[in-house]
Amino acid sequence: MDLIISEKAIAGERIAELLADGKVSNKTINGARVFEFMWNGNPIRLIPLRGHISNVEFPKKYSNWIGIDVRDLITAPIVYSETEKLIIDCIRFSAPEANNIIIATDADREGEAIGLEAINYAKETNKNIKIQRAYFSAITKEDLDKSFNNLEKFDYNFAYSANARREIDLIWGAVLTRFLSLVSGQIGKDFLSVGRVQTPTLALVVDREKERLAFDKKKYWEVVAKCEKDNEKFDALHIEEKLWEKAKALSIFDKNLKKAIVKKIDKKVRVLKKPVPFNTTEYIRAATAIGFSAGRAMSIAESLYQRGFTSYPRTDNSTYPKSLNLKEVLNKLASVNELRDDVAKVLAQKEIVPSAGKETKDHPPIYPVGVVQKDALTLDDWKIYELICRRFLATLSEDAKTENVSVLLDASGENFVSRGQIILYFGWKEIYPYSKVSEVILPKLAVDDVVNIEKVELVEKETQPPGRYSQGSLIKLMEEKNLGTKSTRPAIIQKLYSRNYISGNKSIEPSKVAFAVIDSLEKHCDIVTKPEMTSILEKEMDEIAAGKKEQLEVVNDSGVKLKKIMDILVKNKNEVGSDIRNALRFSLVLGACEKCSKGNLVARKGRSGKRFVGCSSYPDCNNSFPLPQKGTITPTEEKCVECGAPIIKVRNGRLSYKMCLTMNCVTKKDWGKKKEEKERKEKEKEEKEKEEKEKNEKEEKKTTETKTGKKEIKTKKDVKKKSTK
Repeated sequence: MDLIISEKAIAGERIAELLADGKVSNKTINGARVFEFMWNGNPIRLIPLRGHISNVEFPKKYSNWIGIDVRDLITAPIVYSETEKLIIDCIRFSAPEANNIIIATDADREGEAIGLEAINYAKETNKNIKIQRAYFSAITKEDLDKSFNNLEKFDYNFAYSANARREIDLIWGAVLTRFLSLVSGQIGKDFLSVGRVQTPTLALVVDREKERLAFDKKKYWEVVAKCEKDNEKFDALHIEEKLWEKAKALSIFDKNLKKAIVKKIDKKVRVLKKPVPFNTTEYIRAATAIGFSAGRAMSIAESLYQRGFTSYPRTDNSTYPKSLNLKEVLNKLASVNELRDDVAKVLAQKEIVPSAGKETKDHPPIYPVGVVQKDALTLDDWKIYELICRRFLATLSEDAKTENVSVLLDASGENFVSRGQIILYFGWKEIYPYSKVSEVILPKLAVDDVVNIEKVELVEKETQPPGRYSQGSLIKLMEEKNLGTKSTRPAIIQKLYSRNYISGNKSIEPSKVAFAVIDSLEKHCDIVTKPEMTSILEKEMDEIAAGKKEQLEVVNDSGVKLKKIMDILVKNKNEVGSDIRNALRFSLVLGACEKCSKGNLVARKGRSGKRFVGCSSYPDCNNSFPLPQKGTITPTEEKCVECGAPIIKVRNGRLSYKMCLTMNCVTKKDWGKKKEEKERKEKEKEEKEKEEKEKNEKEEKKTTETKTGKKEIKTKKDVKKKSTK
């Protein structure tokens, strides 16, 4: 017998179905699900994991934050603890019967590290088991047959590099988080999270916001002539575009212009190049542009890959391999109802030449490998699948073309320019609706034509600060600065959201807490906020993968760097703590204090740790209000219609509500009744969901037993216990 290890159950089930020579048996071994089948005349047991089955952590004696010098964590031993005991016991039980263990996890660093965990547990009960690796970029029959018939060596160095990252991130995160939280008094659920990659990423967001706040807006004026020729209207902008002096703009505006003469016409054909294939970063940018978070986009792409609909979503490559049969993929997609007509347009081209971007040696770009209809997917899954399919079609389409016209007009010595654009050929734009091109139609004009100026408008505008980052643009910047990896970047951004450091989806805005943390670190130890240190460590981890450095060597080297940082921070711990406390003191302003008319109402914590609202002018003003002790508090600009106190928004998990700050306000008289009614409805909903789940499980169990003859396999230990009884 041979063992196959997959990363997730959904991928494992599909691998089993595509490899099996015949029927696949779905069984459990002491509670762990396995798939058994025959492949090339050999019995196979496939054990699906749940991602990592071991957790990287410190021994329990380091779990107490109080009374332990955080610097001791830098050299503390690291433990790989068992998190999926049923799966681990299944591997230990199965290994003695197996000749080979084939690792079929995701073909990247993280997948290699997950595979190594399975190998280590298998070797506990079978030291001589042979290790092999199956690398594939799509879970299709063709890809799996090719991979499993050409098994390769397991890449231990690749796994060690991933483990080095896990250990380094644990140490840096624990040391810096505990230090900053302790010196600022932000412990418990309000701790201040700091990380090796997370903090430089947050600094990018905060620094951009500082640029915006420091931006000095400058007024300028535009003079726009509203023109007409042969009953067709069009606009012409003064040639200087931005007029910085109002007097000059007024002097043009006051000329009472009525006619303009066409002096020059320039026409150019512009080629709009088709996009390059999706690598991970460009895919996330496109997915976030249509409303998905980076984390959600990757989660859906991973699910589509595991179900055999799209290729592996973590890749730096944006050039299709020459071995990829593009027409074969197109012919498959022709059966998707919503894509049929657009596929036909691509197939009708004289030649199909794909666009190309950066070529790397890892996985091919993200593209569709399987066919699925819209009604077989959830709405979100379909949106992502369609995005990937249409990007694939766009990369094989022809370039779009526009004709761009620039018309120079002379109006009593003042030059104006009118610009038009018409689409000559839609090309890829016709099948890729996520990138639109618009037309600006001008009337037919010739040199020396006279046009009427119906009126002149003077428009006052201001220069605008640089825009905030979106999730997509932030991930692009992280890639440029070598912060994190294509696998970890979405999770890092999600962590910033979960810690309330940032908010907003399309436009990321840092919180006051984010400012407090970054300002203090930049003031006292800015190396923690810069990407250079993290980038150096990333390169060292690449050297582990290349076999040039050892895992322990790089982890220890990172510890030396961290110790130098901590020496600086500990030396300035009083200032660091004071700076953050002062910043946090006024981090959540809920409104103006109407009692004294001088201070602001701010969220605070009492000596008991309970939070409340107090006036910033205390002790001169003792105005205060209680606050809910759970949930995230967000100020609103609303005032209570009954008592005039500020209205706040409270979010606790999925529950979100607004409330007046006044404790006994009449708006709260029915709160108890509403709470009882809500609890009753939630309880009914939970009971209904539980009944539905039990019903589905029974039906699934019945179906499985009918099809496969389900067996419950016990370990030798269990059998021995039973015989003893």
